[in-house]
Amino acid sequence: MIAQSAHDGAKRFRQSGLRRVSDPIDIAGLTGAQIVALAKQHLPRGHGAARSIYRAAMGHGRFDPEQHGLGAQACTAWRNHFRLTLPEVAKVLDEETTVGTTSKIVLRLGDGLSCECVVLPKGRGRATLCISSQVGCKMGCTFCETGRMGLLRNMTTAEIVAQILVARHVLGYVFQNVVFMGMGEALDNAEAVLPALRVLCEPGGLAIAQERITVCTVGRVDGIAQLMEAGFRRLNLSVSLNAPTDELRAAMMPIARKTRLADLQEALRCYRPRPNFALGVNYCLLPGINDAREHATGVARFCEPLGRVMVNVIGYNPGTLPLTRSPSDDEIDRFIGFLREDGLAVRLRMTKGRSVMAACGQLGDVELRRTRTPTLHKISSGPH
Repeated sequence: MIAQSAHDGAKRFRQSGLRRVSDPIDIAGLTGAQIVALAKQHLPRGHGAARSIYRAAMGHGRFDPEQHGLGAQACTAWRNHFRLTLPEVAKVLDEETTVGTTSKIVLRLGDGLSCECVVLPKGRGRATLCISSQVGCKMGCTFCETGRMGLLRNMTTAEIVAQILVARHVLGYVFQNVVFMGMGEALDNAEAVLPALRVLCEPGGLAIAQERITVCTVGRVDGIAQLMEAGFRRLNLSVSLNAPTDELRAAMMPIARKTRLADLQEALRCYRPRPNFALGVNYCLLPGINDAREHATGVARFCEPLGRVMVNVIGYNPGTLPLTRSPSDDEIDRFIGFLREDGLAVRLRMTKGRSVMAACGQLGDVELRRTRTPTLHKISSGPH
């Protein structure tokens, strides 16, 4: 009975994505300073190669201590204490567009669960990688496929960063920007996302400039405060608004039942990492639901005290259980016109990847919910 209990506990541990203290530390979840400190702590020999090993891991997706002039004993010590685990590429689905190929990448994580990221072409050789922070999502937004999955578990810092390593070094994609707009609510997993942001910006590693990274939230007020306290001065933030009243927003986004628009507005008003900061406000346009003239007026009223704002209008992308149809071009143009009449800066987020379920609101395998038990506890994803 005791042996069976231990076996079941070990199985649950593996499925949760957690790491035992005795397990090797995944380099993908570390900054350069962290790997240097941990190498000195754990390795009697070979810790002087930490920086070069880190550069190889982040710059080429390789962990091969033997290539850094180390002896057999030092190499063994490195492999005993460190690892670089990249998820398996389960499949890649492509959609051709006028500006390039949109690619949805499905990655199989170590416990058998999957996450999805998307390469979005921007034209002229530019692209953005949209990455996930959770397997599923507990926010439950009615227009989002991921929300239908529920939250199966948080992703670790290493798993979040590994999406970039796979896209860049395994699949060979070239991209300049990274957005946390994939599966999950990024600020619901701040314990892993905030360290991941530091790894992404690490000068001796991935070296992605803060201004090329955007974190999107449905309105986690506590998470917005945590992001402000983290001190990222050049990072971009966007909020999914989608409705200008508490009643309509609560019908679409369950988080609005706990967080009123006035509270979200105040949190965003206080979020000022730099004087010229511009907030992104994302608005998913659903015909017959949130596209009337009064809705546009309400959006302008919400944005009025927030300083510089850019409203991103996103046409609704139906999922497996559509709420309504996609808006027509005329309906989108009309609503954008309403917003501009009210003095807002607006741009249309072009739909890409709809045919392969890679567009906004379409990520996530809802079948996973039927076969997996959700893991709702917090994950300790930092180094030990």
